[in-house]
Order: sequence, then structure tokens, then C-alpha cells
Amino acid sequence: MASLADRVRGNGRIAAGLLLNLLVSICIVFLNKWLYVHYGFPNMSLTLVHFVVTWLGLYVCQKLDIFAPKSLPPSKLLLLALSFCGFVVFTNLSLQNNTIGTYQLAKAMTTPVIIVIQTLCYKKTFSTKIRLTLIPITLGVILNSYYDVKFNFLGTVFAALGVLVTSLYQVWVGAKQHELQVNSMQLLYYQAPMSSAMLLVAVPFFEPVFAEGGMFGPWSVSALLMVLLSGVIAFMVNLSIYWIIGNTSPVTYNMFGHFKFCITLLGGYVLFKDPLSINQGLGMLCTLFGILAYTHFKLSEQEGSKSKLVQRP
Repeated sequence: MASLADRVRGNGRIAAGLLLNLLVSICIVFLNKWLYVHYGFPNMSLTLVHFVVTWLGLYVCQKLDIFAPKSLPPSKLLLLALSFCGFVVFTNLSLQNNTIGTYQLAKAMTTPVIIVIQTLCYKKTFSTKIRLTLIPITLGVILNSYYDVKFNFLGTVFAALGVLVTSLYQVWVGAKQHELQVNSMQLLYYQAPMSSAMLLVAVPFFEPVFAEGGMFGPWSVSALLMVLLSGVIAFMVNLSIYWIIGNTSPVTYNMFGHFKFCITLLGGYVLFKDPLSINQGLGMLCTLFGILAYTHFKLSEQEGSKSKLVQRP
């Protein structure tokens, strides 16, 4: 009876963790878009706030013994910290310059680009079924972009750069975790302050700092509170991702991601009145089908690998 109660409590904790991740992941997209549309808060400055709050949050976590920091050589993290800056800045610029639907669909291209990078640079092989899922994902993104009535060239450039740098970052994170024998929180604990320092140097060259429209310019109390809230939510997104993967599996997190994908798309049309044509809708369904097929085949392959290991004498 005690084991059943423990199982129920465990499932309850996982359900609560998934619900928290759902809320904060969707909230961060809408909150950032709101800051760009209604306040015009500068992109790099907002990213800098996110990095600083994330590092402070991780500092509190390690003081509470949620994880143990590990000493890492800064030289090994320079490229990773730089790509972290690039991936967050370009992803936010994509959100700022595109509809939420186009922004969300562009992010789906990360999976095909990661597969290409790992195939070309790391000589990793993928099954034919996995490679074929890239066709509907890519076709859906192209369809949506082509028929997006709010299509703009600059937004497309930022979306493409965001996908490329995000893909490189995700590949390098996996490689660095293996090379340095650290988990994602230990890596982020050293990476966040380095990325903050890089952005702190870069911001004055690209954005006003003390003038109107700058990070330290004259902002309303409501705008400053929303910026701070955005930073806290960004940290909670990172923390909840780590907790979900640690307590379930990367596959569970990705499957849950499809649900968030649909809700975020729907929210964009409801909250920001983003227009949606039939062809865009078909593009979104096409991409969603590709993502679901990719996850299904990936899960089947992982289960097959596990069963072979169990059967081996």
C-alpha cells in the first residue's frame, strides 16, 4: 500500500512538473512578444536580463544543494557561451520580427539541421525512416513562410540564424557534457555568467543603454516588472526542463513539447490576432506530422536498442 502511495505521489510530482513547464514555456513566448510589441524593450538587453537572473537562480539552487557545482576551465566554455548568446538573441529577434506561428514553426527546423550537422561533422548515422521525417517538417515550414501574410525578409534571416546557432549550441552542449562529465545545470552555472559578460560588452554597440528605449532608460514600473518577470520565467523554463528530463526522459519532454507547440500556435492567433491562411494551416499540420513521426521512430529505435542490450548474455 505504501508503494502505491509513493507511486501516486511520484506521478503527481511529474504531472506538476509538466504543468509548470507548460505554463512557463508558453508564458515566456507571449510575455517576450508583449514586451517587444507594446513596450519596444530592446532585444539584447532583455536577453542579458534573462542570463543574469538565470545565473542568480542557479546560484541560489546550488546553495540549497539542488546541484553541486563543478570547477570547469573557462577556455573550454568560450565557444559554448558565445553560441548561447547567439541562439537566445537570434531566437528572440525571430520572435520580435515574425508572427508567433512563423517563429514557432521555424524552431521546428532545429531537428533537421541538427541531423545534418551530426551527419556531416560527427559522422553520425541516422535510419532512412528518421531522414524521411525531415521532408514533411521542412515542407511545412516552407509552406507556412511562403503564405505568411506578415512575411518579412529580416524576420526570415533572424529565424534562419536562430535555427543554425541553436542547432550548433545543442550539439555542442551534448558534446561538452560528455567531454567534461557534467550535467546541464553544472554547465549552465558557468556558462550563464560568461554569456552575460559577453552581452554586457556587446549591448552598448547595438542598443542604447541610458537613453530612451535603452535598458536603463525611462521605463514605466509595469514595463520593468514585466522584464523582471520575464527573467524569472526564463530561469524557471531552464530549471523545469532539467527536472523533467531528470525525472522522466528526453523523449517524454519532446512528446510533451508537441502539446506546447500546438497551444503556442493557437495562443498567437488569439492574443496577437496573427492572421492564418488555409495554406499556412496545412503547413503547420505538415510540420506537426513530421515532428510526431520523428519522435515515434526515435522512440521505437531507442526501445529496440534497450531490448537488444537486455537480451545480450
